[in-house]
Amino acid sequence: MRFFVRKRRPTPAVIIVALIDVLIVLLIFLVVTTTFKHQPAIRLTLPESTQAQRSGATETPPLLVSIDAKGVLLWGTEALPVTEERLRRELLEGVARTPDAKLAISADQNAPFGQIVKVLDIAREAKIKAVNAFAREAQP
Repeated sequence: MRFFVRKRRPTPAVIIVALIDVLIVLLIFLVVTTTFKHQPAIRLTLPESTQAQRSGATETPPLLVSIDAKGVLLWGTEALPVTEERLRRELLEGVARTPDAKLAISADQNAPFGQIVKVLDIAREAKIKAVNAFAREAQP
């Protein structure tokens, strides 16, 4: 019997450098051709939960704005009705007194969302950096 002796072929080598080059070219192509869309966003600091740490007594209380179901703006703990212009002045005075002032918005469930956005815009104009939105606890 005669056996055929096969010549062994060398195993093919994978050239990693060429693969990396191709991947980098694809990545550059994707980055250059992708369009980035800026979507408007409203940044809110969410309300604190009961499990979060409570703020200290030495911390300055936040400026308080309430919005009732009809969209009327109420200022402070006394809930005095104010206009948008008066609210702007109050917030600017509050920031002048304490530069790191915080704003707390307490809005009714049925309050118009447009009023909330107006208050956030006024707060941004007054250079208030921290805004909290409060909600009441759910009734069992």
